[in-house]
Amino acid sequence: MQDTVSFGYEDVAPDEKTARVGGVFSSVASKYDIMNDVMSGGMHRLWKDRFVKCVKPQPGEAILDMAGGTGDIAFRMVKRGAEVTVADINQDMLDVGIERAMERGIDGLSWSCQNAEELSYPRSTYDAYTIVFGIRNVTQIDKALVEAHRVLKYGGRFYCMEFSTTDWAGFKEVYDLYSHNVMPRMGQMIAGDEESYRYLAESIRRFPKPPVFEQMIRDAGFANTRVETILGGAVNIHSGWKI
Repeated sequence: MQDTVSFGYEDVAPDEKTARVGGVFSSVASKYDIMNDVMSGGMHRLWKDRFVKCVKPQPGEAILDMAGGTGDIAFRMVKRGAEVTVADINQDMLDVGIERAMERGIDGLSWSCQNAEELSYPRSTYDAYTIVFGIRNVTQIDKALVEAHRVLKYGGRFYCMEFSTTDWAGFKEVYDLYSHNVMPRMGQMIAGDEESYRYLAESIRRFPKPPVFEQMIRDAGFANTRVETILGGAVNIHSGWKI
């Protein structure tokens, strides 16, 4: 295990990061989806639609949606007939997702409190593994990737959507200003929590660049890796196969 890991711009002990990230998401769980709409201008819905089209969930497939908390991705995939397990390390996020599913009359989902680094599922259980805007919050990302590979069947696919920094000239400066100054203030106004949203903005800056993260996916055993960039790399869809 690493001696220290990043928590925003801080370097902390792994156990401390796990606890502090848990506190962040317990704090923002009830307002998480509203904040996503406000902070992205609703674009996160289009990104998630695009992500699910890439995954191509099929009827009867077993899919593990890790860090799936409030159900946004799972709801889209279960409509296509997939059998989706929503897993998250934070029970407060799962509780929000379960309540949303009940309100919408969405059945056919399983919900499980799981640590991405130490999944309780047997080897070769799932046809696909998805994780959206969650892997940068994992304490030991390399361990989570190895676990994703382990629980996938041979021929199974890994899909991850995550934020990064953008390379677009002009937009990069606006994006930096927005994420470091506007996001925390909006977090305070809407969710009553400025520091959690400051961490979320900082965590994007500390997350590995797309080529580095792609190599981490390959190092975990995945083949045929690919990266699709959105907004000049501000958002990226990573994929790989277990063969």
